[in-house]
Amino acid sequence: MTRATIELGDVTPHNLQQLKRLNQVVFPVSYNDKFYKDILEAGELAKLAYYNDIVVGAVCCRIDILDGSRRLYIMTLGCLAPYRKRGIGAKMLEHVLNYVEKDGDFHSIFLHVQVNNQSAIDFYKKFGFEIVETKEQYYKRIEPADAHVLMKLLRPQRSLSEPEK
Repeated sequence: MTRATIELGDVTPHNLQQLKRLNQVVFPVSYNDKFYKDILEAGELAKLAYYNDIVVGAVCCRIDILDGSRRLYIMTLGCLAPYRKRGIGAKMLEHVLNYVEKDGDFHSIFLHVQVNNQSAIDFYKKFGFEIVETKEQYYKRIEPADAHVLMKLLRPQRSLSEPEK
């Protein structure tokens, strides 16, 4: 049997509908048109995952700035259920981790995970993410409505009075 190929590709106006459909199937929440419009501008921060040339997953991120520090927010990272445990999620997350490492100016990466999604929590913990907060009633119209905030610290926060090294 030949080895499966996992590749990441750009999100374009031509395949945006595939991303929308994938997100509808994978996530219990829906995303508005502005989300998808922003994704088209995201470049390396939005990728479709292909398993033997079939779209089976996607990752979408944005850059947030909090207290002067750049943080990468993973808005979505998901894979169709039959294709899980095949390294597709890892490939997408490794792409994100390589992006922030190459950039060199990110304080942290963070995301929200529904509190009952233990497989997602375990997945992110393997990559060094930790639960740093739980937000009650984060989600609307889904149960449980609470979300854990998972974060991976990339470099310690420097206070403004501390000199740069």
